[in-house]
Amino acid sequence: LPPRHMASVVQIVEALESTDRGTVPELARALGGCSTPGCRAVLGHPPDVPPAPPTLSHEQWLLFTQLLHHEAPERGAVLAPDGSTVALSPLLAGIEVGLKRVAGWPIPTLEPPVDALYAVTITEALATSFLLARAGDGNRPTLGPGGCWDDVDDPQNYTLLGPPSPIPDAIANGAMDGVLLGAQLAQAPIQLTDLLRGYYGTGNGTEKGRPPSSYRRRDFGVLTGPGKLEEEVVAMLRVLRVLPPTRELLEDVGSEELAAIAHQAAQDFTELYVECPAIVPRCMWGARPYRGTPKPLTLPLSSVYIHHTFIPSAPCRTFTACARAMRAMQRFHQDTRGWDDIGYSFVVGSDGYLYQGRGWHWVGAHTKGYNSKGYGVGYVGDFSTALPDPDTIALVRDGFLPCAVRTGRLHRNYTLRGHRQMGHTDCPGNSLFREIETWHGFK
Repeated sequence: LPPRHMASVVQIVEALESTDRGTVPELARALGGCSTPGCRAVLGHPPDVPPAPPTLSHEQWLLFTQLLHHEAPERGAVLAPDGSTVALSPLLAGIEVGLKRVAGWPIPTLEPPVDALYAVTITEALATSFLLARAGDGNRPTLGPGGCWDDVDDPQNYTLLGPPSPIPDAIANGAMDGVLLGAQLAQAPIQLTDLLRGYYGTGNGTEKGRPPSSYRRRDFGVLTGPGKLEEEVVAMLRVLRVLPPTRELLEDVGSEELAAIAHQAAQDFTELYVECPAIVPRCMWGARPYRGTPKPLTLPLSSVYIHHTFIPSAPCRTFTACARAMRAMQRFHQDTRGWDDIGYSFVVGSDGYLYQGRGWHWVGAHTKGYNSKGYGVGYVGDFSTALPDPDTIALVRDGFLPCAVRTGRLHRNYTLRGHRQMGHTDCPGNSLFREIETWHGFK
């Protein structure tokens, strides 16, 4: 089959848009892309599955069908050029709501009223996930996990990195994208091919820099304050209370508990997917195995040490370039320096993402004498005379550090230092060092 890559989806959408066979999102619904009770209540009963369109090859039709008709959420996911993984069903459901709004088509009004855009993308999934966790043994996951592709150049199989919740990362990404693109379409109509190509950066110019999809967490947070999300989860829970398949789940849930479930759901989702930055796991950037036995850190840690990589000297602005830089650094650290692994705990790309080095739990090799006391965070590039982009600075200062504190990995009164303060080195470069002197926690 064609690779499970967003570029394959864009090609399919382009072929479908070249004919007058209904809208692409309606076809997605016919294939099973909106199969939950809430989604059906909002968008209606799905149309019958049409015969395979003549504009698609047999393999393209098979891929599109598999991406929308599946039991496991990871089977409906594709890899985007920014390195994130996106589930197609919530994405296309949000797009359908946007198209209906801009065309003035009626969307069924539910009682109590819900915002259809949020209902078909994220709030039903959130409500269901946190309801099931409440009804279970308390160990059921509510959000995540992420996952990894077998081959980022020819992605076919996506494997989750832990027990699945109803909202693995791919569903969360697809839902946020569905809200953002649905809201954009509701303002002004645009060909779906152009919309998807522009947002994900597929096709020409993919290597030139960050596509809008790499800003999804920031943009979703701006569009959807936590208050709005909580309000919509409450409304969705009330709707699910009267829908036959979900009625039983809510039989003994009173109004106060319903409000508490919605509050928890909105708070946890916002913390994980809006306030905390996305971290690209090792298996996505092509890490070699760790050599030897990693030593565990004792959390929470009390310090963070800021580095620049110096080599590579240029910031990396795409997933492909950042993954290549990670592999080069790991090779150098293992083969030339003789270390067990890449030294940094985390590495900061200028593509909007953090990359997992040793990660949250294992002692690194970044700041001699202090590796077990703090995380080593390295910016890709040489920042002796220039600064990282403002949003790349903010990724660590306003995203990573507060997130590490909130999640119990870093002490609230942590100390932040530049590598040069701990040893004989110019790292992290004069410009970056002057910048971090202004950050919270700098000593």
